[in-house]
Amino acid sequence: MKIGIYGGSFNPPHLGHIRGAVYAKEKLGLDKLLLIPAGLPPHKELASGSPTARQRLEMVRLAAEGIPGVEISDMELLRPGKSYTYQTVEALREIYPGDELILIMGTDMYLCFENWTYPERIIAHCELAVLYRGEKGERQRLLEHREKIGYPCRFLENPVTDISSTQIRRMLRLGCAGEFLNEKVAAYIRANGLYRTGEDCRNLSEEALEETVVSLLAPSRVAHVLGCRDTAVALAKHYGADPTDAARAALLHDITKALDGPLQLTLAREHGIILDEFSAKHPKTLHALTGSWIAQHIFGENQAVVEAIRWHTTGKANMNLLEKIIYVADYMEPNRNFPGVDSLRELAWQDITQATRMGLEFTLEHLKNQGSEVSPESKQALQYLMDTGHGPA
Repeated sequence: MKIGIYGGSFNPPHLGHIRGAVYAKEKLGLDKLLLIPAGLPPHKELASGSPTARQRLEMVRLAAEGIPGVEISDMELLRPGKSYTYQTVEALREIYPGDELILIMGTDMYLCFENWTYPERIIAHCELAVLYRGEKGERQRLLEHREKIGYPCRFLENPVTDISSTQIRRMLRLGCAGEFLNEKVAAYIRANGLYRTGEDCRNLSEEALEETVVSLLAPSRVAHVLGCRDTAVALAKHYGADPTDAARAALLHDITKALDGPLQLTLAREHGIILDEFSAKHPKTLHALTGSWIAQHIFGENQAVVEAIRWHTTGKANMNLLEKIIYVADYMEPNRNFPGVDSLRELAWQDITQATRMGLEFTLEHLKNQGSEVSPESKQALQYLMDTGHGPA
């Protein structure tokens, strides 16, 4: 009998997990596929606020319910301490002494396999199979790694949409993960309030808002957002704008930035956000529009904050003071480093409108050099400033 082993934190288990596992089962000709949630993953800490191990096990059970040849095992949950794969494989070898075992994993796990605890003990009892994304050069990279580490392995190009559990957790908080989850799993998450679903994010204090925002950002973006907040507040005080609105708009301006283009489209579709022609064509620019929707409908922010977020990327004609402040703060916060940023910073404290104009010119020049299309709003914003006497000094 051929038995597949597919482990992971499953936090939460999503359709990518299950469909990928079933695809591997079919391609490998498995008689049985074991889904084994980790009790305590050894390679990473579970995200803060994660469900209990038993809740993750129940979600995996619901996700795989009714799929022929797929079984759920709680063996790693019953074993104390970290859930090392070599222990799982050795235990399974005792249970299935004469059967063929195949350990299934994703690309990232395979590329560090030699650094796992006792990889040679895993190889002694089972074959490896890797589900990989069909991106250019991905298979070649895997072949080179197999040559480097010397362990036999089979590679299966995964036709299933690739999405991480981290992104699923973000999308659950933003109310748009439905198409990536089994309906029973989604219902279980809602019923148990997992991943902070159902949490009321309206009228949060600035401290609570910051904590929530940081939890939804990619780690690499946190310093930028906090720097933008501090800069926006300082500019608001300098020019007599509302510093509270400035702080909240800056904190939320990149709230959906961690979602790539396809996921931005998913968010827009799930929430019924109407896209103009440019936005639909360039989904990577959508975070300002989707972020403004989230700010209004999930965080309950006022219209001034919502509009400042909406226009912080492209600008628009006849921007008000807060909109200019957020636009410029996003450009000049202390972590930004590009030719001309020091001139922009100096000008920002003298004339916020001229600084906005300079930022728009930077944007248009950058996009022109890249051969990228410029949004109509950016063109209109710059033209408006030219027409109202705010052209180049």
